[in-house]
Amino acid sequence: MNRIPYNPKLKARAAYLRKNSTLSEVILWKYLKKKQRLGLDFNRQKPIGNFIVDFFNVEYKLGIEVDGSSHENKHVYDTKRHEELVNLGIRILYIDDRNVKNRLPMVIDHIDNWISKTINI
Repeated sequence: MNRIPYNPKLKARAAYLRKNSTLSEVILWKYLKKKQRLGLDFNRQKPIGNFIVDFFNVEYKLGIEVDGSSHENKHVYDTKRHEELVNLGIRILYIDDRNVKNRLPMVIDHIDNWISKTINI
């Protein structure tokens, strides 16, 4: 398996983010941890390249990002981030923060369908 490059300077920030997760990240983590999504192992706040991905499966290079108010007015940054991650072979699913809080069953179904389609299972 190819190692995924990351900026070691992000390790402390990733640890901070794990301890200070948003409500939506906490809610979603309950459904991603312990291989609950089709047997895939996800990590939280994983440094990849020069960025940190909210949830990441190393085996299939799948990232899940919860986008909330912190992403408002950051279109240029988010575009650059997306391009760098895609160039590293990462496939990313973006989930709206409000949907995690208000439409969780739909979000979980969407994640399962995306995983199945993305890795052909």
